[in-house]
This record gives sequence, structure tokens and C-alpha cells, in this order.
Amino acid sequence: MDRLLTMRVFQAVADEGGFAAAARTLDLSPAAVTRLVADLEEHIGTRLLQRTTRKVSLTEAGEAYLLRVRSILADVDEAFAAAQAHTSDIAGVLRLLAPPALAVHILAPLVAEFRRLHPRVVLDIHVDSAVEPAIGDYDVTLLGADERYNANVIARPIVSLDGILCASPEYLRAHGIPKVPDDLARHQCLLRRFADARPRLLRLTDPTDAARTVDVAVQPVCVANHIDTLLRATLDGAGISAQPLDLAAPHLRDGRLVRVLAPWTTGRYTLYAAFPSRKFMPARTRAFLDFLGRSTRWSIEEALQVPPVA
Repeated sequence: MDRLLTMRVFQAVADEGGFAAAARTLDLSPAAVTRLVADLEEHIGTRLLQRTTRKVSLTEAGEAYLLRVRSILADVDEAFAAAQAHTSDIAGVLRLLAPPALAVHILAPLVAEFRRLHPRVVLDIHVDSAVEPAIGDYDVTLLGADERYNANVIARPIVSLDGILCASPEYLRAHGIPKVPDDLARHQCLLRRFADARPRLLRLTDPTDAARTVDVAVQPVCVANHIDTLLRATLDGAGISAQPLDLAAPHLRDGRLVRVLAPWTTGRYTLYAAFPSRKFMPARTRAFLDFLGRSTRWSIEEALQVPPVA
């Protein structure tokens, strides 16, 4: 038997002065109310209500019990309201997890504007490059993956985008602009190291030509397993690198990077937001996911309007 329900029924009978009135208040049948009160008395082992043909009154034990029941049910209702507020109110702590590159280039630029819109939300950002992030420990975990990604997690795709080739204006002025993919063999290339990729080989795809692909052999001047390291070196004029469009977007907009060899791309990527459960998602989490999607798509659209070099 649901003890909270029997408590609520007992309180209603005491407040309404009878079983029939309590039944109307609770939208239950009089027989159900009578049975629930009887079950409660049997469970406690004492009579709580004195029944006569004219009225129902509390016994001494019933009066003492009602005082405690009122306090217990008030605490339960308050706890429910507090928990519900976390779901409906845009406030509280939002725990976010992201790998270093996404934390620096995606999350950090959003903090000021999101806090302006939702000043009662505190962003608790954890940066971790773990291969298998602890998604269950955070409200939102950012993941970047290519088209082969098929992880068994609850995740919302935020935006799908291309990897592009880019360089700084200073580098291009000093070394010239590649016109065709084979020109990369004569340029200073910065490559990312992947466990399953062939070294010194850059695969390019032309999305305008039936997704035609070519493999270009290059002599890299720098190889790293950290995309942010390559981005920093590219910004400083070290050479040409492949970058996810979402990371490169703000630098394309402000002119610090220039896209080369458009429309060739270096792969297709998706930014995902993973979370422990879809049920009872707090309003602050929903607000952040919507804001993340809008801001990221806007940044990419703006970057795509910047013409690449010929």
C-alpha cells in the first residue's frame, strides 16, 4: 500500500469532516477512501478516527498522528516543488564536459552571451581528452566525430560540417596559393596524426564532383595528434592544415585564416551533444542545447560567406 496516499486520504477525511467529502476532494470513491483509512489504521495498529452515523472525529491518537502527517506531507510537497523547479526554471549549475579543442573554440566563446541571456545559470566546464568520456557524470558532453561514429549514447547532433584546408594570409603571401591538390606536395603541410591513417597522405574530397576523392602525398613539416596545436601553428603562419569548419569559422570571419583549394574538403564531421537521459531534462540544459545549436550554425554560416582564395 502507498503510505503517502493513505496519509493524504487520512488528512483529507480529517479536514473535510467525513469520508464522502474527502472522496469528492480527492476524486476517489467513498469505498476507496474508507478502505485506505482502514488499511492505514491496521498498519499503525490503532484507531485514528471515531466513526458515528452523523460525523467522523479524531481519536487522541488520530490528533497526534495528524500533526505529524501534515508536517511530512508538507515536506514531501516542498521537495517535489524544489525538484520540479530544477526542471522548469532556467537556473542552477550546468555541468559541461568537452575535449580541449571544443572547450576552447566552441564552449568558451559562448560563455559571455549565454550568461547574459541566463544570468542565474553557472557553467561548470570540465576539459578532458578521454577516449571514453564519463557522459553520465555531466549534463552535456560535447563530442566531435566523423561519419563512422556510432557510439551507444544518447546524443543530439548539433551541426554537421566539413573539414577544410586553410592557411594564414602571411603564409600564402610568402609561399603562394595552391591551385590544385597536387600543389600541396610543394607546400609546408601540418598534419594530424591518426592511429588508423597512413602518414604523409592527405585524402581530399570534391563534393561538387560526385564526391570524387584523391590522395595527395605530402612532406609534412609538423605532425601532431592535437588539433588545437595545429590550429595555433596555422594561425602563426607555419603552413597549411586541415581544420574542422566549426573550429576555423571565427578565424575565417576575422581574416586570420583563409580557406584554400575550395571546394575540396578533408572529411565530414558532426558535433554532438551527449547527455545521460532525455527524461526530466532541466530547463537550463534545454536552453543551453538550443543556444549551442543556434550559435554554432550562425558561426559556420558566417564563415561560409567569406570567399576562399582563388
